[in-house]
Amino acid sequence: MFQSFLIKYAEIGVKGKNRYLFEDALVRQIVFALRKVDGQFDVHKTSGRIYVDAKSAFDFDEVVNALTKVFGISGICPVVVLEDHGFAQLGEDVKAYMDKVYPDKNMTFKVHARRARKNYPMETPEINMELGAILLEAFPELSVDVHEPDVMLNVEIREKIYVYSQIIPGPGGMPIGTSGKAMLLLSGGIDSPVAGYMISKRGVTLEAVYFHAPPYTSERAKQKVVDLAKYVSVYAGPMKLHVINFTDIQLYIYDKCPHDELTIIMRRYMMRIAETIAEETGCHGLVTGESIGQVASQTMQSLACTNDVCSLPVYRPLIAFDKQDIVDISEKIDTYETSIQPYEDCCTIFVAKHPVTKPNVNVIRLHEKNLEEKIDEMVKEALETREIIEIE
Repeated sequence: MFQSFLIKYAEIGVKGKNRYLFEDALVRQIVFALRKVDGQFDVHKTSGRIYVDAKSAFDFDEVVNALTKVFGISGICPVVVLEDHGFAQLGEDVKAYMDKVYPDKNMTFKVHARRARKNYPMETPEINMELGAILLEAFPELSVDVHEPDVMLNVEIREKIYVYSQIIPGPGGMPIGTSGKAMLLLSGGIDSPVAGYMISKRGVTLEAVYFHAPPYTSERAKQKVVDLAKYVSVYAGPMKLHVINFTDIQLYIYDKCPHDELTIIMRRYMMRIAETIAEETGCHGLVTGESIGQVASQTMQSLACTNDVCSLPVYRPLIAFDKQDIVDISEKIDTYETSIQPYEDCCTIFVAKHPVTKPNVNVIRLHEKNLEEKIDEMVKEALETREIIEIE
């Protein structure tokens, strides 16, 4: 029945003179998403509307599933496209639409016409009234509610006539690629994949870095992170995952620094390394999954200590989220079950029994001087020997 989809967007509509740039980006993202779907599609925009027209047979659910992963889409409307053969035929077509889409007609409705083609011989209120009367006569169990109808029947009169009543929610946000690029510090936990999803929802393109610590972390732990990156890329698009061998740096810090400061100092070196890669790859900031007070390394004082080593901004989209808020999103984007697999990452291997929760940045800097003999060379080697995995 449906051969087209009307794509609704929200924020893009208030972008003024630059709106066309965001619309074009959204069209590109839709085309990219539909490459994975069997069938041929024409994605085009006209007069403030974006349409996806099927040019071959397709699986309805598969197309909808692909479109619900495209940031920038607020709603997906399956549309029946009609040729204009006069109002009498339109009335028959609208009756057929309601009969097929709503077998149970014990409901309220409202007709909402939009006459973009001003030479159409009827005014908008007249179209609403006449189509409503046709439906009431054809289906006596229907009733009209102009304030809160069960079904809003939209009839858009353009070059062709578009009829739709269903709006499938999209993910919202902004199209990928419209808000710069960032480096995600991706671990095997619940939080960082959600942070990647959240920042991408604002149109940010991602690269990611993972700190691997063999033999303390296994190849299965690394594969877990690769799997998480793939889940994030379903929404964020293709990305590069930079895998850093962090073992020697961690052991060196463990040997030279106070153990209650291990996590903070390790985090500081992770941020330094991530920023170096970010600058090499044209990123405009770092992204982490930190939330205030969730663990010892995420107190206000600890976050200030990790920020101290960065010149790029550090974005923390989960900063005020409760854990359950984060879990709910991870379940929504299908990362939760992978995140809870029992493969530890390098952040959980070298954890002090009693980590400092209110570190003093000057004291941390002083203790980092214990590393001066080797740390720069070790960081350089870690960067030079990193593995880069293309995530599609």
